[in-house]
Amino acid sequence: MMKTNSFFLVFLFLMLSFSGMAQSGVGNVTSSLERDQNLFSLSAENADVQLEFATADMVRIRTSWNRSFEDNEPYMVSRYSWAPVAVQLTEDEEKFLLSTARLNIRIQKAPFSLEITNQQGDVLLSEQAEGVAGGAYKNGEVVGSLKKMAPDEHFFGFGERMDFVDQRGKELALNVGRGEGMPHITGAYNILEANYAPVPFFMSTRGYGIFLHNPYATRWDMGHTQANTYSFEAAGGELDYYFIYGPDFPQILNLYTDLTGKSPLLPRFAHGLHVGTYSGGTWGHEALTSTQYVVALARRFREMGIPVDVFHLDSTWRMFGENGGKGATTFEWRETFKNPKAMFDSLYAMNMNMVGLHVRPRFDNGKTLRLLDGARSHGFVYPEESNPGEFVNFFDEKATDWWWENGVMKVASLGARFLKTDEGSAFGRKANESDKVGPTGADAERLHNIFPIAYAKAPYERFSKHNGMRGMNHTREGYAGIQRYPFIWAGDWPSEWQYFAPVIRAGINIGLSGVGYWSHNMGGFEHDADPELYIRWVQFGMFSPVAHVFGMDHPGYKEPWNYGEQALENFTKYDRLRYRLIPYLYSNAYVQHTTGMPIMRALVLEHQQDVNTYSIDDEYLFGSDMLVAPVTTKGAQTRVVYLPEGEWYHYWSGKAFSGRKYHSVLTPLDELPLFVKAGAIIPMQDEVQYDNRQNWGDLTLEIFPGGSDTLALYEDDGLSEKYREGFYSVTNVISSVTDKDRQIQLEKSSGNYQAPKRNYILKIHHAQAPASLQLSLNGKKKKIKQTDQSSLTTAGASGWYYDAENKLLWIKSAKAANEALSIVVSN
Repeated sequence: MMKTNSFFLVFLFLMLSFSGMAQSGVGNVTSSLERDQNLFSLSAENADVQLEFATADMVRIRTSWNRSFEDNEPYMVSRYSWAPVAVQLTEDEEKFLLSTARLNIRIQKAPFSLEITNQQGDVLLSEQAEGVAGGAYKNGEVVGSLKKMAPDEHFFGFGERMDFVDQRGKELALNVGRGEGMPHITGAYNILEANYAPVPFFMSTRGYGIFLHNPYATRWDMGHTQANTYSFEAAGGELDYYFIYGPDFPQILNLYTDLTGKSPLLPRFAHGLHVGTYSGGTWGHEALTSTQYVVALARRFREMGIPVDVFHLDSTWRMFGENGGKGATTFEWRETFKNPKAMFDSLYAMNMNMVGLHVRPRFDNGKTLRLLDGARSHGFVYPEESNPGEFVNFFDEKATDWWWENGVMKVASLGARFLKTDEGSAFGRKANESDKVGPTGADAERLHNIFPIAYAKAPYERFSKHNGMRGMNHTREGYAGIQRYPFIWAGDWPSEWQYFAPVIRAGINIGLSGVGYWSHNMGGFEHDADPELYIRWVQFGMFSPVAHVFGMDHPGYKEPWNYGEQALENFTKYDRLRYRLIPYLYSNAYVQHTTGMPIMRALVLEHQQDVNTYSIDDEYLFGSDMLVAPVTTKGAQTRVVYLPEGEWYHYWSGKAFSGRKYHSVLTPLDELPLFVKAGAIIPMQDEVQYDNRQNWGDLTLEIFPGGSDTLALYEDDGLSEKYREGFYSVTNVISSVTDKDRQIQLEKSSGNYQAPKRNYILKIHHAQAPASLQLSLNGKKKKIKQTDQSSLTTAGASGWYYDAENKLLWIKSAKAANEALSIVVSN
C-alpha cells in the first residue's frame, strides 16, 4: 500500500505547486546568445536556456537549472534532425530578436522572458502577464512555465480525455492510467480521472500549439487559477517544450506529427470489422472456453452475412500463472483449448485476415513454461523494490527479443498474427487485475508514461516482420508518439448510457492530439447492454476509425444476435455500409498518414474560427466530407445537430440543410444522423463479406450537389510497406458546376501502383433530367446509351439512367489507370 501511495504523491505535489512554495525562475541573462546552426544557447543567473529551430514555424525551448541538458529520447519524439532554418539574429541592450520567415521570438534579458509573434506582429505567446511573474520556473523537482492567456483563447488536445473538449478554465493532471477506489462508478469508471492515453500537447485558437516533451506526470492549469494565465509543469526532468505555429489546426497537427511520428497505414482489411471474444467464458466461467466456441462464432458471422475481417481472443485463452494470476502472461494455452493450431487454420480458412491474442506485460510461470524464472535469470525483467521483477523490460532490445522468441513465438508459430497489449499503465502504479504496482522509484516515475509506447512498439514491429505485412497492434494505453504503433482502444467502459457520450468525447480528443486510429467496445464492455443503447453505440462504432465489438457480459459478449432482431438488423446494416465505404475510409487514412489529420475529426479542427464548434463534443467529421451525430439519449426521437459552414445533405433523406446553424432532426432508432458536405464525392465499393486482398472491383462515386470538389482516391496493395516508397495510386476525381453544366473528370492515376481497369458508377444526387450527356475518354468522344437501372448492374455494361422519383442520375463507364474520363451533363 505504501508503494501505491508514494506514487500518487506526485499528483499531490503537482496540485500544491502554485500554493506559494519557493520557486526559482531563470533570472537575468548573463551571456551572449551563442549560435550553432539551428541551435541558440544562453546562460542566465539560475539556468541555461536553448532554443532550437526545427522549422521556420516550430522551435524547441529547453531550460536547465543544473546547466546540463538531457539526451534525446526515442519514444515520444521520432525526429530530432532538421534541415537548416534561416534565422536572423539582432540584439540591443534589452533583448535578443530571432526572426524566421514565419516567427519573431523576442528574448528579454532582465529578467529572461519570451514573446513570440507572427510576421504580422500578432502576439502568439507571452510570458508578460499582469500581476504575475511569468516564464520558466523550478520548484523542488517540479519544472514548469507560466504564460499569458488571451481573453479569446481556447485550448484543445491533451489526449484521450473523456471530460471536456474545450479545456479553457480547466485544470488537468496527465498521467497514464484510470481512476481507482470503490465504488467503481467514482473510481475505475470515473470519466474525470480517465487517463489511458494522455498526450502533453494542446492547440490554441490563437493559432499555435505546445508540446511538453517530458515523460513525467504533468499538470496543466488552463486559466483555472487565474483567468489571464495558463501554465504547464512536470513532476521531474527537464523543462523542454516545442512551440508550433499554424496558424490553422491542421498545419499544427501536421508539424506535431512530423515531430512525434506520422501514423502508418494499417492493412486495408483492418479498416473492416474487428471482433473480440472471451472464447465462451470470461472471469468465473473459464471452464466454458474452447476452440470450438471461437470457430463457431466466426462461422456464424459468415453464415449470417455479417462482414468481418479480424478476430482477437481475450484474456481467457491463456493459462493463468502461479505468480500473477490473470494479471500476467504465461503464453500457455488453457486446457480447454484442445488444438489451437486447428482453430487458427479454421479461422483463416473462413477468410479471417488476422487473428490475435490478448496479453499483459508481466511474465508468469505456467505448468510447463517457466518464463518468469527464465526472464529473471537473464535479467530481462525490470527490477522492483522487493523482488527481481515481473515486467518485460521493453526498454532493452535483448529482453524484448527474448520475450518474442520464448513467449510470443509460442503462439505466433500456431497462427496468431497480432497482440492486444493490455495494461501498459500497470508499470509503476496499481494494476487493474491485482494490488501490485510494479516498479517504483524515480526511474519508474520517469518511465511510467512511455512504457506503453515501448510495449506497443515491440509486437508491432516484430509481427510486421514475422507476417511479412504491415504491422498492427491493439492497445489501451499510450502517450505522445503512440500513433506510430496503432491502434488505441478507449478502455473497458460499462454498457450504460452515462458512458456513451464520454467515449465519443474521448475519440474526438484523441484525434485532436495526433492519434488517428482509435476504437472502443461497441455497446460498452461490462454489464448487459440495453438493446437501444447497443443499437445506438453500434451505429457510432461503425463510423469510428476502427470498428471493434467486444464485451464481457457473459454469455452475451456483445454478439449482435444476443440483443434482439432489431439490434441484429441494425448491426448488419451499418457493418455492410462501413464495408461499402472502405474506399472513402482508406483514402482518408492515407491523408491521416501524410498530414496527421485524423479520420475522426472534431468540428473545431476544420472550423477553429467558429466559436460554436468549441463546445461541440458529441458530433464529428468522419473523414473530409461526412458528419456524424450519434444519438446518446435513451428514447430520443430528435436531436439537435450543429452543422458548420457550408451546405449539408442528410444522407438518408437527401434533405438540404444550411450550415453555421443548429437544426433539430428526427432520429428513428434505425437511423444514425449522418450528413454529407455539399459537393462531396464519396467512393463506395460493392458489398463484400471480407477484404479479399485484391483490387476493388466496380466503384460507385456518390456525388452531392454544390460547388466544386475533388476526391483523391487512394489505392495500394493493402498489405505491404511499399506505400512508404511511393508504391500507390491516386486518382483525382473533380466535380465542378457552372450555371448549366456539371462536369466530372476522372484524371489519369498517378503513382507507381497499377490500379486496374474498372467500371465507375456515378450516382449524382438531386439531379435534373439531363438535356444532354457527353462523355470522352482521353479526349475522344465516347458514345454512352440511356438504359434502365438494372442494366447498370450488369458486368461490362455502360450507359446512363435517370431516376426521376429520387432525382438520381446514374452514369456508368469503364476507365483504366492511364486513361482520363470526362463527363459533361447539361441541364
